[in-house]
Amino acid sequence: MLAYIVRRLWQMLPTMLGVVLLVFILFNWVGGDPAYVLAGKMSNPEAIENIRRQLGVDQPYSVQLWIFIKQIATFDFGQSWNTGEAVSQIIGTRLGPSLTVLIPLTLLETFFGVALALAVAFVRGSLTDRAVMVACTVGMSISILVYIIVFQYVLGYQFGLFPVQGWGDSLGQNLLRYAPLPILIGLAVSIAPTLRLYRSFVLDEANQDYVRTARAKGLSERRVMWVHVLRNAAIPIITHVMSNLPALLIGAFLLERFFGIPGIGREVILAVERSDFPVIKAITVYVAAATMLFNLLADLMYRAVDPRVQLK
Repeated sequence: MLAYIVRRLWQMLPTMLGVVLLVFILFNWVGGDPAYVLAGKMSNPEAIENIRRQLGVDQPYSVQLWIFIKQIATFDFGQSWNTGEAVSQIIGTRLGPSLTVLIPLTLLETFFGVALALAVAFVRGSLTDRAVMVACTVGMSISILVYIIVFQYVLGYQFGLFPVQGWGDSLGQNLLRYAPLPILIGLAVSIAPTLRLYRSFVLDEANQDYVRTARAKGLSERRVMWVHVLRNAAIPIITHVMSNLPALLIGAFLLERFFGIPGIGREVILAVERSDFPVIKAITVYVAAATMLFNLLADLMYRAVDPRVQLK
């Protein structure tokens, strides 16, 4: 196991180098000269040259690439071009609010998705099964903006159950007061596609020969579904959950924007609007690294769920 982990970590280096090269090319050749972005419309050649010298973009590309690699190795991407705040501090302070919403949302989405998929599989082909699939299709057809507006109006303004915006300094306060409504909206949006996907995973396994053998031995349908089918369907479910985790950090920007949550997603949108390249580059690299680490964690979870999986 340890040898496999070390080998996978070593194999990540070429992939990470490819990501670094791609980001460097995009921001230096395609993104244009950052000195003109910082100098603004009322600029002169002397000011632009001074900014280029301060940023180091007047150096050869090989030198700039080496500086970028050192920034990644030291976790120091400099300062934001707009706020002057250290990029590492921006990411460190924005990551907590995002995880406060996304971790409970992921756990609830996975739990309810699996439970409902197994429940629907019990009555597969019935009127209830078809009705649930129609409801999922309708739910997937509704924009997240509609969910946000309706939930904020009904649960926030009409019943006063949750605040519609705000964020505090205490984890307990945020988790119990400000995060429940965004989590509830995220769950309402994601449960329909998750249920359809997990249902397909469960039904694929329910039609396998080993399931028919288990039924022929006299095992109850509940035990067949919850023990035999779920264990084998867990592998694609783990793949889905782990592959979506890095994207969730960026994809939740609408929730963070509408609810005033100072998270990573909202910070990315602000950085793109302001052309704040240091923040964008740092988050791009970190998301790429997180994706590779989550893929490794998924492989280890395969082994834990199914001992027949060989890590080679």
